[in-house]
Amino acid sequence: MNHALYLRELLRPLGVYNLEAPFNGGELDAQGAALDHLGGWLEEIQRESSLVTAESWGLENIARLLVRRPVATEPRRLAAALAALLRIGGDSFTLAAINDTISGCGIPAVVEETGVGQVAVSFPGVAGKPDSFEELKKIIEDILPAHLGIEYRFWYLTWRELEELFPTWQSLDELELTWEQLEVCVEYM
Repeated sequence: MNHALYLRELLRPLGVYNLEAPFNGGELDAQGAALDHLGGWLEEIQRESSLVTAESWGLENIARLLVRRPVATEPRRLAAALAALLRIGGDSFTLAAINDTISGCGIPAVVEETGVGQVAVSFPGVAGKPDSFEELKKIIEDILPAHLGIEYRFWYLTWRELEELFPTWQSLDELELTWEQLEVCVEYM
């Protein structure tokens, strides 16, 4: 918005000021420029003060308030992870509440009960061990109740899936994959 024009239109009906004169017009231009600058600054503050709209320093400042920063790097994923961590409360020990807040680690994660006092954590859509797993593990263990035994489950290519994907060894050799790349080539599926 051009505040100099807005100020001129605001004062024009009064008929008292010569808005084209250098002394009046120049003052309105200077005040309008200052208001334009302030407006941009206020828009940024308003955007960064909410997890819903924050894109940069607002997210980082909220993350600094927490013991551990989620591993998400994309702003919308980081905002979702921070929101999940901020939802943790005193009654967050049900399986549904834990699955709601476990996304606070920064990537999709699912917790399922496997026995009395035992849970399994998996990462749907992530082949192999997720990047930054050691940091993820610390965040997850901070979220889950301390009395639970935790088993981590990772998604790797099975022999049956390998046989379905590649009818011959030659079709597999043509990809020139290392063993580690082959283990996580579930994305071809």
